[in-house]
Amino acid sequence: MSKQALAIVDLQNDFCPGGSLPVPDGDKIVPIVNELIETFSRAGLPIFATRDWHPADHVSFKEQGGIWPPHCVQNTPGAEFHPDLQLPEGTAVISKADSQARDAYSGFDGTNLEALLKKASVDQVVVCGLATDYCVKATVLDGLKAGLGVTVVEDAIRGVNVQTGDSQKALDEMKAAGAILVPHTAISP
Repeated sequence: MSKQALAIVDLQNDFCPGGSLPVPDGDKIVPIVNELIETFSRAGLPIFATRDWHPADHVSFKEQGGIWPPHCVQNTPGAEFHPDLQLPEGTAVISKADSQARDAYSGFDGTNLEALLKKASVDQVVVCGLATDYCVKATVLDGLKAGLGVTVVEDAIRGVNVQTGDSQKALDEMKAAGAILVPHTAISP
């Protein structure tokens, strides 16, 4: 029998309006994500929340030759999860890109996420969060590479769109790789 888990990608203050690297309308997904959390909690299924957890001199920052402004620096308000996000006790927090010299968009990259999913006998991951065209896409593609079934909750993600159309390209790429794209109302674990 299939077992699902919810993976909430980088729903952090710096990626929401008012943060240092805001995703347009990034905060608008919080109520939908909270509904998903409630659904998974009621079903007794595991919930994972990834977060960027950068040192202050991270390689992805412009000052170090990267492309992004400083964001999600460890132990700062910007790195905290959105204050309205209702993560239940027992949520597994997965920190990524937490060493100076290595970037990581995917929640699987350099973390124990895959091992934790296997330990929990999870074979299907439902993904939501920020940003569609970067960390969500990378997490989805790595989940598929790990042999997991991956469902993307289309109305519970938002993109940066550095280039016009980046989010749509990311959705197309995820779908072509085997991800299933659905609205949150179609999720029933």
